[in-house]
Amino acid sequence: MTQYTQKVPRTEIFTRSVLMVVLLKNKFFHPRLFLTILVLFLMLSGVKAQQKSSAGERLGWWHEAKFGMFINWGVHSLYGGVYKGHEQARGGAEWIMNRCKIPVAEYRDMARQFNPVNYDPEAWVKMAKDAGMKYLVISMKHHDGFALFNSRASDWNVVKATPYGKDLLKPLAEACKKQGIKLGIYYSQAVDWTNPGGAAARRLMKEGWPNPDSAKIDQYTKLHDGHWDPVQETATFDEYVDRVAVPQVREILTNYGEIAILWWDYGTQMKSAEGAAKINKLLALQPNIITNDRLHPDFPGDTKTPEQAIPDRNTVEGQNWETCMTMNSSWGYRKSDNNWKSTETLIRNLVKIVSRGGNYLLNVGPKPDGTFPQESVQRLKEIGQWMDINGEAIYGTQASPLESLSWGECTKKEMKESTILYLSVLDWPKDGILTVPGLQNKVISAKLLVTGAKLNTSKAANGLKISVPVTAPDPIVTVIRLEVKGSVGTGKAIVPKKKMQTGAID
Repeated sequence: MTQYTQKVPRTEIFTRSVLMVVLLKNKFFHPRLFLTILVLFLMLSGVKAQQKSSAGERLGWWHEAKFGMFINWGVHSLYGGVYKGHEQARGGAEWIMNRCKIPVAEYRDMARQFNPVNYDPEAWVKMAKDAGMKYLVISMKHHDGFALFNSRASDWNVVKATPYGKDLLKPLAEACKKQGIKLGIYYSQAVDWTNPGGAAARRLMKEGWPNPDSAKIDQYTKLHDGHWDPVQETATFDEYVDRVAVPQVREILTNYGEIAILWWDYGTQMKSAEGAAKINKLLALQPNIITNDRLHPDFPGDTKTPEQAIPDRNTVEGQNWETCMTMNSSWGYRKSDNNWKSTETLIRNLVKIVSRGGNYLLNVGPKPDGTFPQESVQRLKEIGQWMDINGEAIYGTQASPLESLSWGECTKKEMKESTILYLSVLDWPKDGILTVPGLQNKVISAKLLVTGAKLNTSKAANGLKISVPVTAPDPIVTVIRLEVKGSVGTGKAIVPKKKMQTGAID
């Protein structure tokens, strides 16, 4: 496996070499000089390991990217949301072990059927890239504790517990590097239903299947902090952290090259601040890594994580945030889930999120054989077609400087002496006139991105008027590129008026 090491600049190597030469030549003749140079050498050797890039530096690429793919996959995919002939009553299919209270031994035995022979990481990454996504976050250990990589910390992993017998992360990391896609890892550091000692996050039996012993099971989980199988309590939470979570995070950060993001989950179930500190300390292995706010309440991370929702404008100003959202209703693969969002809805969600300054992490739940559902494939392709034309209105943009727009959304790019506004029109004006309220800047140019056609503009008392075609050139979202002189801003203080909903909702 590839060990991840940070490159040392040539100038630093040269400086160290000079110091060493001087040190060796003079160590027997100048004791004071020897000690001085020795201290300088040791300081210089150690400074690189201690350096951590500023938040601005680490988040720079992430703010440029705007759009990423989330992948939730594992043994849970084999069930497809069905247990003992019953549909899981509530929640995502990745929660089936908990909600249906599947015994640990039975669930572990299911891994003998996990054989994703059609897994093609090159194709996965290419689909993400063709859709216009710039990064990818995959669940390497979800709440069922199953690791999709080769781990020495637990034999409950794809190499040791399945007929497939191969590390799934290594070729994915290589594919991401080859195709220029940033790789992020989802890791459930707190909740683990299979490795003893992990948190359970109690759910009632009625959320799973109509088990005739439901009342008895609910009483048991109430008394056992959500656990339903005695084997889950054969270790303490701190022992679980030391034996599984810490060494596995270390493996992820050292064996697979650069990891751009560590995506924790369920920080409220992280029962030990000391354990969280041990895990957080490992981030020094990759100083440029970005983390979210789900490790532990004491560790806010870099980004907030609203789930399945787009935050209100008055909650997001001045914050780094990323909405994660499913294409249908479940994160993990569920056979019966046909509640697919349309391509139009997905693209409009992207536009709304970016116009408020956020990122969009869009989920795919692969099937057990390693392929994406066809509905996901089709939507990714159609999103990519829209992004090929309109990507400049997404990548590297800032939140809208304008007040709420009745017809759509806006993003901006600040140039040296001008501002480019990307007007994403969701509701096309029937009278052929699009009004940008309050905008008084002198117009440099205005055009449709989809056709390149130039548009006429005129000033009015209530703002800028743009003459547009009678019908929308793009029925999903038509983008107008408007460049004006000077800066465009609201002048408002960057202080959220309300608190953002962030963190796990299930």
